Amino acid sequence: MIDEDTPVSSYGIDVPSWIDDDVSLNDIDAIYEGGCASGAYMPAVTYWKARETMNEHGDDVLSFIEDTYGDLPPVPRGESWSGIAVHYLSVAVELWASSVRDEARAAFTAAQSPDEDEDADETDDAGDDAQGGEE
Repeated sequence: MIDEDTPVSSYGIDVPSWIDDDVSLNDIDAIYEGGCASGAYMPAVTYWKARETMNEHGDDVLSFIEDTYGDLPPVPRGESWSGIAVHYLSVAVELWASSVRDEARAAFTAAQSPDEDEDADETDDAGDDAQGGEE
């Protein structure tokens, strides 16, 4: 059964390699509403995890930001290397969540619809049988 804690990748949403592949619709909503710093997406604000992600995927993260904004936002003055990783990863995750939120909600709704359609078809078939079947 699909619910709002099901990974969005399981119902067709592309998740960048720099975001955990088990991110759910609830996660996206929380990121959208409160940002990463609220604790909605801890991998972006945990120094060691953000450094690790930026070490592996930093070029993709920065490209995503540049493609969206046209340029990189400035880093707060005096920020440490870990702080820079957190800053840019958080910006990218928040941008991604904002860009897929509506699509994810629609895909979630569509993923639930086939079950309802199948139930309706079974009811229709039962009704046909009661009236002498289909011709």
